Amino acid sequence: MKTTRNMVYFILLMFSIGWGLECEEGEVDLGWGDCNEYLFLNSDGCMMSGCFSIDNSYILSFYGYELNGEISSEIGNLTNLTLLDLSFTQLTGEIPPEIGNLTNLTQLSLHYNQLTGEISSEIGNLTNLTELNLRGNQLTGEISSEIGNLTNLTELYFSDNNLTGEIPSEMGNLINLTTLRLDNNQLSGDIPSSIGNLVNLNGLGLGNNNLSGQIPSEMGNLINLTTLGLGNNQLSGEIPSEMGDMINLSNLNLSSNQLTGEISSEIGNLTNLTHLYLHSNQLTGEIPSSIGDLTNLIMLFLNDNQLSGEIPSSIGNLTNLTNLLLTNNKFSGEIPSSIGNLTNLIMLFLEHNQLSGEIPDILCNIYENNPFSLIWLWNNQLCPPYPECLSEQDVGIQYCINDYFGDSNLDGEINILDITLLVEFILGFSEPEYFNLSDIYPDGELNIMDIVNLVDMILN
Repeated sequence: MKTTRNMVYFILLMFSIGWGLECEEGEVDLGWGDCNEYLFLNSDGCMMSGCFSIDNSYILSFYGYELNGEISSEIGNLTNLTLLDLSFTQLTGEIPPEIGNLTNLTQLSLHYNQLTGEISSEIGNLTNLTELNLRGNQLTGEISSEIGNLTNLTELYFSDNNLTGEIPSEMGNLINLTTLRLDNNQLSGDIPSSIGNLVNLNGLGLGNNNLSGQIPSEMGNLINLTTLGLGNNQLSGEIPSEMGDMINLSNLNLSSNQLTGEISSEIGNLTNLTHLYLHSNQLTGEIPSSIGDLTNLIMLFLNDNQLSGEIPSSIGNLTNLTNLLLTNNKFSGEIPSSIGNLTNLIMLFLEHNQLSGEIPDILCNIYENNPFSLIWLWNNQLCPPYPECLSEQDVGIQYCINDYFGDSNLDGEINILDITLLVEFILGFSEPEYFNLSDIYPDGELNIMDIVNLVDMILN
């Protein structure tokens, strides 16, 4: 009885895992079970045997099915395929070089799996491809120069992998590309100047790599680009003025590099921009007044640079702005009252600069339109009186130096009465109306050092 029970279990087990398919001549088993058991499978070559017809398989899409396993080398026998989509199927292992036999393919989609290994150079045989999508895997190694053979490509996605090495100059052969995404890899070296040949590009993503060197001036040839992402690399040198020719750009991200020099006035040519990210570089000089021509801007991030001079009043033309970040620069002068025109702002960050003078009351327009907006002005040289709409958190510590500095009782003179009042503040007997006037030793606290500095001011 025990032997019989074990035999039954064995038979059930074999049925559950399958004995393998019995393919007819001219058919192949891809190792994913009976193709007839996949409801809504988009394939015209699935046969009664559960195998795929070599001659009659033109479209094969397992999109979204949990195949789990590897891509069988047998797939290279389906040489009539024009579309192969195995995306979102939890595939593992390497892409077999036999995939290079599928020379009739126009679309190859293997994205968002767990594929490993290198991209085989045989992929360069697929000269009829118009779309190649391998993003969202764990692919390694370099992009082979054979990629330049795929001159019919319009869309190429290698993003979100672990690819290394340089971008091959042969990429410039792909003159029909409209989308090129190589972002989120570990690519290094210079951006090849041949990228300027890709004049049909609408989207170019090279961000989040280890690219170095200068931005090639030839990039200005890409006048059809709407999105350009070069952020989070190690690019250096100046922003080429030729980029002012890219008049269709809506999103430009050059952030988190080592770019130097000034922001060219040609930036004002990019009137279709909605998002401009130049933050976290080493840019110097003033913001050109032509920035005010970018009236479609929603996001403007210039923070964490070495920009100086005054904030141009033309910035008040950017009435669609929701985020304006100028933090951690060397801006001086007064806050232009035209910023009060930016009533759609959600974030106005001007902290850690050298701004001086009084804060214009018109900034309250921002809070009136959106009470939950954030206005951060800390660590400047802005002087009271401050607009009533701003909280102590908005203003923060200021290093104000004017006729009122040290005049704690606001009587127009600095004398023994101010020392007395300052002692009361320190002892907690009363609260200062304008903290920054009494914090003469600007450390964010009222203490004996403020008294020492105040006495020195009176004696001198």
